[in-house]
Amino acid sequence: FMLKYQEIANQIEEYIRVSKLEQGEKLPSLEDLITNYEVSKNTVIKALSILEKNGVIYQVRGSGIFVRRQNRKGYINLINNKGFTDDLADFNLSANVLEVKTILPTQEVSDNLKCSLTQEVYYVKRIRFINKQALCIEESYFNKEYVPYLNKEIVEDSIFHYLKETLKLKVRFSDKYLRIGKLNQTEASYLNLNTHDPALHVDELFYLMSGEPFDFSKMTYNYNHSQFFIQSSGMDK
Repeated sequence: FMLKYQEIANQIEEYIRVSKLEQGEKLPSLEDLITNYEVSKNTVIKALSILEKNGVIYQVRGSGIFVRRQNRKGYINLINNKGFTDDLADFNLSANVLEVKTILPTQEVSDNLKCSLTQEVYYVKRIRFINKQALCIEESYFNKEYVPYLNKEIVEDSIFHYLKETLKLKVRFSDKYLRIGKLNQTEASYLNLNTHDPALHVDELFYLMSGEPFDFSKMTYNYNHSQFFIQSSGMDK
């Protein structure tokens, strides 16, 4: 279930994308948005608040609503939870699936997914490639209560698309935990790097609209082929 203002926020963002609006271009006025989407003023204000927080737009009092986002090509957004497909749409993305199976969770996985140690989860391990170069190692654990089925064919494509379009799951937010480390021998071999080369490790926990965690993923990035950006929603001096 998605609240009306969230639907409107998604529709406005899609309008920006389809219209190929650039940084600084002006959107329709608040009054026009109310008329166009046939919703209340409060609904549009809440939708704009979401978009502003996510770095999609900015508002100038007395002037209007403007497009903010202008992603650098090839950069991965560390804030959103839409997967690589949106950020790297202009690149050739592929995956080498190493494992897809059901397992009993470790204590770490159990704690993050809020499931018991006797409750099976789906485990997926794959190498993600960008333009045939190893981008990252990805290990993901899915709560079978919400993701009852996965196979190699699904995992070779976009898992996020499968969750959204086939399972109709609504991802509300995610938590990311970043740390810098060094590659072990196995990680280095997967990424075509040397043992003890630097690596960015990202643990991410995805939540549904209900607030329930359903996906715990661990990513290890190749420093040669990964670039990231973060947009702030405001600054205090």
